[in-house]
This record gives sequence, structure tokens and C-alpha cells, in this order.
Amino acid sequence: MGPTTPEQKRHSMPRILIIGGHGKIALLLAPLLREAGAEVTSVIRNAAQIDDVAAAGATPVVHDVVTASEAELADLFAGHDAIVFSAGAGGGSPERTYAVDRDAAIRSMDAAVSAGVPRYVMVSYLGASLHHGVPPEDSFFAYAEAKAAADNHLRSSALEWTILGPGALTLDPPSGTITTTPDRAHRNTSRGNVAYVAAAVLARPDTIGRTIEFTDGDVPIEQALTP
Repeated sequence: MGPTTPEQKRHSMPRILIIGGHGKIALLLAPLLREAGAEVTSVIRNAAQIDDVAAAGATPVVHDVVTASEAELADLFAGHDAIVFSAGAGGGSPERTYAVDRDAAIRSMDAAVSAGVPRYVMVSYLGASLHHGVPPEDSFFAYAEAKAAADNHLRSSALEWTILGPGALTLDPPSGTITTTPDRAHRNTSRGNVAYVAAAVLARPDTIGRTIEFTDGDVPIEQALTP
């Protein structure tokens, strides 16, 4: 048998697709995955973001997951090994929130199944639940409802899923240490730590089928993720 060619080597690397590729977490995650030997595709809606995504080490693909059909998403996902959903409406209108955080997310899960992509990691939030307790008059209600529906659909799917539930997101530098038994009164979570956790769970089969809630803490991530 001859030496491995560059083309063979490239296709032996895991292929990971990030939805919401220009988000702060996604731009921190892409270089971590590249350093770990993955081939990264980042899906964005705005062509003006192409250079930022490429600078992070990912291959940018301009595609609006909100308007895309399940079949179109399945075509986009084909050949990938894992999907990370890190998109969000970012506090837009309730209609936009449901369109992105619920409907597009659920459609992407069904498309992943159709495309034969086995692994799916969802970036959710600490406290997400069908029984979230957020009153309808609260501006957070639509987001809580949307994430609860998406997370519930993922749990009932045939995918090898992991749901991440970080606390209130900050721009603090990543510490590489978290706690998975968070004190709800101290919820801060560095976006950098979320990126590190997402990269870690993709490499760990023991995180499949788990919802991992966490905040910044003092336990090394690999240790904290051990069941």
C-alpha cells in the first residue's frame, strides 16, 4: 500500500458544519476544530461575513437556513460527520425568534437525519425546558419557547445529540474550566468556554444523549464532562 495522498488525508478528517458561522461562539469554535484536525464548514446568511469566517479557518457557505427547505438543507449537509447549531435570532422579533431558533433548528435536525449526518450538537441555554416558567409577557418568552421546542425535537430524534446549556454569555477570555453543577445565582459563562466545550463534546462519544448545563467554574473541561 502506498503513502496516503493529500486528498485521502483530507477526506479522512472529520467534516463538521456550523450553522450560524459568524456568531461569536462559532468564530471561536472553528479554529479549535481546525486545530483538532477537522474540516470545518460555516454556514452564514450574509456574504459580507465571508472574510471573517475564512479567517477563523472555516470554509464559508452563504445559505439562509430560515428560508431553506429540508431537502435543500439535506443537500448542504451531505457528506458531513457532525452539525453544530449555533445560530440565533439575537433578540429580534418573536416571529424571527421562532423562525430561527425553533423552525430552522428543527428543519436542520430532520435534514441531518435525511442526509445521514450522525452527530448533532445544539447550543441552547441554562434552564431551557418545556417547563421554563417564563411568563408570556416577558420579552424572553419567545426564545424560551423556541429553544424548548427545538431541544425537545432533538431529544426525540435518531441523531447522536448533545445539548449544551451555558449560562449568561460573556466576552471574558476562556478559562478552560467550568462547573456542570452551576449555582443559578452565578450564571456567567465565557463564550470561549462554550466553544471549548462544543469542541470537546464532538470528540467524546460519552456526551451523546446528554444535556450538559454549565457555567464558568474551576473544573477542567475534560474532567467536568466525564459522567
